[in-house]
Amino acid sequence: MITRIRLVVATAVLALLAGCSTIVGKRESLSLYAPEAKVQPDAAWPQVDWALQIPRPHASELLDSPRIVVRPADGELQVYHAAIWAEPTPDLVQDAVLRAFEDSGRIGAVARRGTGVKADYELLLDIRNFESDYAGGATPSADVQIVAKLVANRTNTVVATRMLKQRTPAASTKVGDVARAFDAALSAAVKDVVGWALVEGQKFDQAHPAPVPPIKR
Repeated sequence: MITRIRLVVATAVLALLAGCSTIVGKRESLSLYAPEAKVQPDAAWPQVDWALQIPRPHASELLDSPRIVVRPADGELQVYHAAIWAEPTPDLVQDAVLRAFEDSGRIGAVARRGTGVKADYELLLDIRNFESDYAGGATPSADVQIVAKLVANRTNTVVATRMLKQRTPAASTKVGDVARAFDAALSAAVKDVVGWALVEGQKFDQAHPAPVPPIKR
């Protein structure tokens, strides 16, 4: 369920939206939205004992911010006025994927990069789209597109690559309804990436078993 917080903030904070929308007055009511990915583990997902590291996802300058991007027409990008995500989009996605792996109970360990965990694999994420897209219609859809790459640290090779695409129609043009559509789109995208990474990592482990160290005598 989307979490919504209403705050009254100074113009300095609203400068996050500068250049993309007009701010009128010295103070403005700002709505914060936090999409929540709810992922039910799939019974077909394998149980693995390896450790996974998730670096902060890559995104364009526009997406690497708390602004909620809207595409009213092809070739045109704007942001919603006086409404932002609770944190920049890459952090939203990283948190959602990390939490889904943890809650799945199917992996030995998962952590952000830089936490000191010695990982067997890295999951690289490139956020291509995370926007409200009208696509010529009267109401928008939450459009989430992420390119995922699973890298085996032992061999420093890309195990597999996948483009994940999810679209969820919003109930109306209201920002709250658009934000709720991102709940569903993000949940579906995160579920796809978790299941895919578990399967691909297991396949690579089975095809390339780690060498057994010699027994010391």
